[in-house]
Amino acid sequence: MTSAAPPKIDLRSDTVTMPDPEMRAAMAAAEVGDDVLDHDPTMARLEERVAELVGLPASLWVPSGTMGNLIALMLHLRRGDRFLAPEHAHVLGSELGTAAWIANGMPEALPHDAGPGRPTPDTVRRVAGGAGPYYTLTTRLLCLENSHNFSGGAVIPQDEWTALGAAARDSGLLVHLDGARIWNAAVALDVSPSALAAGADTVQVCLSKGLGAPVGSVLASDADRIAEARRIRKMLGGGVRQGGVLAAAGLVAVGSIDRLADDHANATRLAAGLRELGFDALEPDTNIVLVDLPNPVAAATRLAALGIGASVTAGKLRFVTHRDASAGDIETVLRAIADDPTVLAVEVGAR
Repeated sequence: MTSAAPPKIDLRSDTVTMPDPEMRAAMAAAEVGDDVLDHDPTMARLEERVAELVGLPASLWVPSGTMGNLIALMLHLRRGDRFLAPEHAHVLGSELGTAAWIANGMPEALPHDAGPGRPTPDTVRRVAGGAGPYYTLTTRLLCLENSHNFSGGAVIPQDEWTALGAAARDSGLLVHLDGARIWNAAVALDVSPSALAAGADTVQVCLSKGLGAPVGSVLASDADRIAEARRIRKMLGGGVRQGGVLAAAGLVAVGSIDRLADDHANATRLAAGLRELGFDALEPDTNIVLVDLPNPVAAATRLAALGIGASVTAGKLRFVTHRDASAGDIETVLRAIADDPTVLAVEVGAR
């Protein structure tokens, strides 16, 4: 059985970015050691660097963002505790229920009443509630996502992040930031990643979305939580041996954060071009373009036949720009759609 070839212009996700020659050379030359036994030296350098970037004392490399988020929830929640997250957050709908299955948490979705991907502080306070009888749910944690994937890479501005953190603390809640694309949010807002993580108890950041690393995320927190997180990572099967080969890729990745601005510019151009062609494309904050169509699944299938990769997210067609899709590629996509607008204008039920 053979797998399908990837699209010629792959805008399904920014996870498709490939290691460049600099990254491959760094991986080949990495200083390594057994990370489970001795803490691999290159892994240690990556963890120190990421902790510095997000402004927290310590961090831990994990194989995936899903594992990083799960470990954070396991650190914060007791069995049956409720946690809050914006509707369509990755921890709610894209991590196979591990928040409930393994972390034993009861999820509660919050409306996007402050804008795409974010609740208002008043909503956080209202839903969190206060102490009740012993048989009522205990709300313990607020999970936020910046940028918010299913809202088209929408960002939480720094002042709103600060207000949401204050509302959580007023309500006695801990705060976890799913910062899988915090680098994009920081570049879009022209602030440091640490400014967007200030006040969080735990932060998960991704190294493979748009930055070219082949694998890996990092969970940051205080030293005590990270010591416990290391134990939980081992329990979940996430301990690695000569992890420096992977960590070296991560170090190169976090050195290229500024170039994400190019991806944002390409997303803006793609959205504008689609609107010029008469399609309802939302103005992107970062590198994700959502298009409201009557039949996004059929549109993605027709694009794939043209060698253009797109996906469907929250009922919309999604394009994600990244460093391996050039400005010229964006123009090629727009020309292909202009030549045959029916590629996207597919009615419900059409084949």
